[in-house]
Amino acid sequence: MCCGHINRREFIGLTTAGVAGASLGFTPSLFAQAKIEEWDPDKPPIIAGKKLTVQPVLVYTISRRRLATSWRPWGGLHNEEDVSREINRISEELNLLSKGSDFPLEILPIVKVQSSEEATKVRESDCDVMIIYAASGGQNTLDACVSENKHNIIFVRHRSGPVYLWYEIIHCRFLRRGGREFELDSFRYPAGMDIYDVVVDDYQEILWRLRALYGVKNFIGSNIVALGGGGGWGCPQAPELSREKYKIEIKDVSYKELEQRIKNARTNKNLVSMAEKWTEKYLSLPYTTLITDKKFVINAFLLYSIFKDLMRDYDSQAFTIRGCMSTVIPMAETTACLPLSLINDEGFLAFCESDFDVIPSGILLHYISEKPVFLNDPTYPHDRIVTAAHCTAPRRMDGKYYAPAKVVTHFESDYGATPKVDLPVGEEVTMICPDCSQKKWVGFKGIIEGSPFYDICRSQYDVTIQGDWKKLLEDMRGFHWMMAVGDYTKEAGYALRKIGIDWLNVSEI
Repeated sequence: MCCGHINRREFIGLTTAGVAGASLGFTPSLFAQAKIEEWDPDKPPIIAGKKLTVQPVLVYTISRRRLATSWRPWGGLHNEEDVSREINRISEELNLLSKGSDFPLEILPIVKVQSSEEATKVRESDCDVMIIYAASGGQNTLDACVSENKHNIIFVRHRSGPVYLWYEIIHCRFLRRGGREFELDSFRYPAGMDIYDVVVDDYQEILWRLRALYGVKNFIGSNIVALGGGGGWGCPQAPELSREKYKIEIKDVSYKELEQRIKNARTNKNLVSMAEKWTEKYLSLPYTTLITDKKFVINAFLLYSIFKDLMRDYDSQAFTIRGCMSTVIPMAETTACLPLSLINDEGFLAFCESDFDVIPSGILLHYISEKPVFLNDPTYPHDRIVTAAHCTAPRRMDGKYYAPAKVVTHFESDYGATPKVDLPVGEEVTMICPDCSQKKWVGFKGIIEGSPFYDICRSQYDVTIQGDWKKLLEDMRGFHWMMAVGDYTKEAGYALRKIGIDWLNVSEI
């Protein structure tokens, strides 16, 4: 339907290898000769991330009865019939888990492990995550299952039964281990694992961890087109730090190249006609009001097409622009605000200002949530309220529907076409406040209290801070923040532990 009433799980197959791959594998050519990709608001947002592959492993031993001695450990798997029933049960549970996932997830067939040799072999399998069902078995076998080259989650049963041995001893025999020098009282972090990598009974606890790891997989080594190069509002070293710490490939594009593409676009009568058609279609979306010159919107769609063409030419799913106002406005005779909003609504990533202090958090949060994210200017937190504003807000912030919007001028220039997007009161959001050094990120869960119309950047939200707002005030980081609809604070914290960044969630204080 026109307002995006789409079940996103029906479109998990639209990955980079599908629709995105078809467009982003574009062979560079002259813009005027390139095939024009249709802008279509009826399309569901694309799922551009690479799937997460999971290998489940059942670790167990079958004990043999011995006379007049302790011969079996805790646990409910006593024979191979019990093991077969448990494998069938795990398969059914994982099938339901996969169906309930809103991100691309592949779960491989379960492997049985009874020895260190078998564990070592399965540990080398081609997967992203090992889910280890620690029913029983020795310490060495469990140790042999985990590898620092992939992520590991251990699942144990309590009330879901049959009870597992490692429900008793996972803390004191795996996460910790005894020795001659009181080692039992210290964590040993096997393969980097800690208490947050153990789940008891609850598959929803597994699912949100997998969502976080999906985010990590698609974040590390991602790439982005940077028109005008990368920058950092808090530190000029931000782009280089992003390259080194996160392996982000920043593909610099010059303004001279943009200028030539704009000239070509204006002489492409077919493209100009399409931009006029797209403008009418956009303005006909429900709850869309035009309060600027329509010519600015047409030019914005021309600029949108150029940005998408750059993304195809440079084989990237993300885009940022540095000289949003002073450089681009004279070239494009509009602002970049609406084009960036449109690209985000399609399921890709688009940011203004090329601020690599905050862009890494946007890439990670986007893949964790599989929703558009909003780079914003925060204000001074007070009385549990903070205002977040910018001129590039997506309209499909929930990943499904177009929110109401007024198309107005960009505030500082009072020029061009900018969407003022209004989010519903009561909408839950995640806010991330990353530091410039990429050592500690602060975050919180918030509630949209209103979408006012102050004399500031056009998309603006008064957000109620859920948690210790004074602690947020004391620990604010960077210059920009990143926002997504929904509560993803748990996933963000888990992902950051894997990346090596400290996390302060003031909503938990």
